[in-house]
Amino acid sequence: MSIWFQPPDLKTLNECGGATLARHLGIHYTAVGADFLAATMPVNAKTRQPFGILHGGASVALAETTGSIAGNLCVDPERFYCVGLEINANHIGSVRAGLVTAIARALHLGRSTQVWEIRIRDETERLACVSRLTLAVIGKSPAERKRTAGEGASQVARSCGPE
Repeated sequence: MSIWFQPPDLKTLNECGGATLARHLGIHYTAVGADFLAATMPVNAKTRQPFGILHGGASVALAETTGSIAGNLCVDPERFYCVGLEINANHIGSVRAGLVTAIARALHLGRSTQVWEIRIRDETERLACVSRLTLAVIGKSPAERKRTAGEGASQVARSCGPE
């Protein structure tokens, strides 16, 4: 059984980056299943720390981006949006080059909170980071609902969160 409010479209998700941290870091959504969302990020000059390995903050940015988008895809975008409340990460192994892949899976999908586990692996499937993200599910105000109503919110607006 699918957890999504509406089926996610990878093309639309990848187009919604705009001038964001996700676009700057090269985060790209690659797969969606009934209960997960996957995204990749290159390990390069933008994402490495001075010792030549993947920066822990870049891993956390990948985890929060993937988990937050997944969370927003689980709620009615006309009525709700999700924002990060807390995130933690355990950096298990270092990565020097290539792509890392994050897979976000819901541990809890509640009315007011969601909890997501995001595992980041390198190209050899070696675990690099495990993160847990708690999202707050926020009800839209009447003004916010009016902004996204009318012609109906586009898939991009629905997939990429509030304006």
